[in-house]
Amino acid sequence: MAPETDIDTIDETADESSTERRPGAPTPQQVKWLARGLEQPGGKLPLFDDQGQRVSERTVKSCLRNGWAEPWFANPIKPDWQICKLTETGRSLLYGMPAGDDDAGATVHHLHS
Repeated sequence: MAPETDIDTIDETADESSTERRPGAPTPQQVKWLARGLEQPGGKLPLFDDQGQRVSERTVKSCLRNGWAEPWFANPIKPDWQICKLTETGRSLLYGMPAGDDDAGATVHHLHS
């Protein structure tokens, strides 16, 4: 099992910036993970971040709970690793974010510019 990143120790309900995050709004970590599904066939979400570290289980579970991601299929090699895909709700959330929204919208806009 790959070690988890420092991001994994961040409380998903807390905002890293000095301003308050809107209730129900995704964290920057959640947006970064979800946005990667925009570029993948079927909206597949990665198990690992762009630095090769496993995506936080907390991030995955929170996105599942909010309906932004959904389970895709069971992983026969690692049954405890959830394979997920982006939902239409998640896609709409990402495309509806303004470019300056805590850098989250900027992440999405950068992917599609």
